Amino acid sequence: MRRILSGLGLMLVIVCCASAALSATTAKETAFEAVERNKGEIAKVGDAIYSFAELGMQEIETSKLCADLLKSIGYDVKTGIAGFPTAIMATYGSGKPVLAVHIEYDAVPSGSQQTGALERKEIVPGAPGHAEGHNTNAAAWMGAAFAVKEAIDKHKLRGTVKFFTAPAEEQLVSRPFFVRDGYFKDVDAAFHVHVGETLSTSYGIRQYALVSVEYEFFGKTAHSGTSPWTGASAVDAAKLMDIGWDVLREHLPPTQRSHSVIVNGGVQPNVVPDRAKIWFFFREATYEGANNLFTKADKVAEGAALMTGTTWKRNVLSACWPTRDNKIMGELVQSNIELVGMPVWSEDEQKLAKAIQKVAGGEQKGLAMKISPLKEAKQGTSSNDSGDITWTVPHGRITIPSNVGNVPGHHWAATIAVATSIAHKGEVAGAKVLAGSMVDLLTNPDLLAKAKETFKKEVGGATYKPLLPPDQKPPLSLNTEEMAKYRDLMKPHYRRAPIQFK
Repeated sequence: MRRILSGLGLMLVIVCCASAALSATTAKETAFEAVERNKGEIAKVGDAIYSFAELGMQEIETSKLCADLLKSIGYDVKTGIAGFPTAIMATYGSGKPVLAVHIEYDAVPSGSQQTGALERKEIVPGAPGHAEGHNTNAAAWMGAAFAVKEAIDKHKLRGTVKFFTAPAEEQLVSRPFFVRDGYFKDVDAAFHVHVGETLSTSYGIRQYALVSVEYEFFGKTAHSGTSPWTGASAVDAAKLMDIGWDVLREHLPPTQRSHSVIVNGGVQPNVVPDRAKIWFFFREATYEGANNLFTKADKVAEGAALMTGTTWKRNVLSACWPTRDNKIMGELVQSNIELVGMPVWSEDEQKLAKAIQKVAGGEQKGLAMKISPLKEAKQGTSSNDSGDITWTVPHGRITIPSNVGNVPGHHWAATIAVATSIAHKGEVAGAKVLAGSMVDLLTNPDLLAKAKETFKKEVGGATYKPLLPPDQKPPLSLNTEEMAKYRDLMKPHYRRAPIQFK
């Protein structure tokens, strides 16, 4: 009798697994068909955001476009989350599991460039542009949002999906605020979509922790020629802090990276300046390392103020953990990458890619032809503000092939391809991989349980706690003046083709 019961139990497991696999396969077919059917609309999303080219915290047109589209396809949309006017959280479905997707969509300064032009040809001289390709992140994200909703509706999948936009990634600002303020407390797993030159993913620790902080000094004005001794120079304090930090570098671990700019250095030489501001990025391989740099910097600021008879205060713009990705989530994403495959590039697209690489001084290898294998990440010294999410829930990253390799990031040449057919094909591939990965988690609870189990082992004894001060407010004025210089000049170049997912 026991053998019979055991055999029945095994058969039940096999039937359940087969049923889950069938459910995932049919739901993925629905999602992939939805992406294919709407690839023209997906391209329009990326191209519109390319034309808006808005700097971090100023993504007004971009945010409105995304919010309106998400509402039109049936999502419950909240804007202004965590105090960020251009942030979005769009929700669909019900119950568990809760899956989140987050992307950035900001441009970079001085990146304005005409689509496909191989010489420097700014749309608006000096204006921002998508010289990394964050516009393509949003296009793939939007395509997946529509596709996974189609799969949920048609196949009656249980679960909730949440789609987030993260303002001001170039200044590494928003996502630590989201985590601190509880927007990921009910999330079971999360995905990040980001532009690159390959269709790929990885697992392990990938980037550095970072603290972004402004130090402001306050002194006393005086006539620089007749009575400078009656003043107290805030600029001298800022310079001394910069020099003091440079001297301290000898005694800091070689893993650290720190850099600064003086963003307010006085008005004119004959007035002793009573205000000055210096902005630092402190990067380290670990949360503890970045926090240690930050603590030391406060002491240097205090010393600079003492030497100059000034006072000081600091303003933490953002503070984020290193980014990391879960191995099970990496395997899941990789399986969908292999299912979708690299886009098939045309001869003209390869020619354009090689021409862009030549203009940028890179090796002329053209576009990647094969998908990249799953690999363990090597930690680099760059940072991304998604790190806090990755230490909170099992996380997977999807890199989409919507730009050209061997081109320096943020160089104007990196803008050339991101509103061309190269970008469009990469967006479609990324939307399919993301939608497919989400369907797998919605239809296979064992897979999610395994991701959670391995996540606990991977983070070990690390207990997440925000680097961000608990009372810190978002830097709402960031890039306001810079964007205001160009917005009216850029408006005639906006791409506003009607977008309707179907």
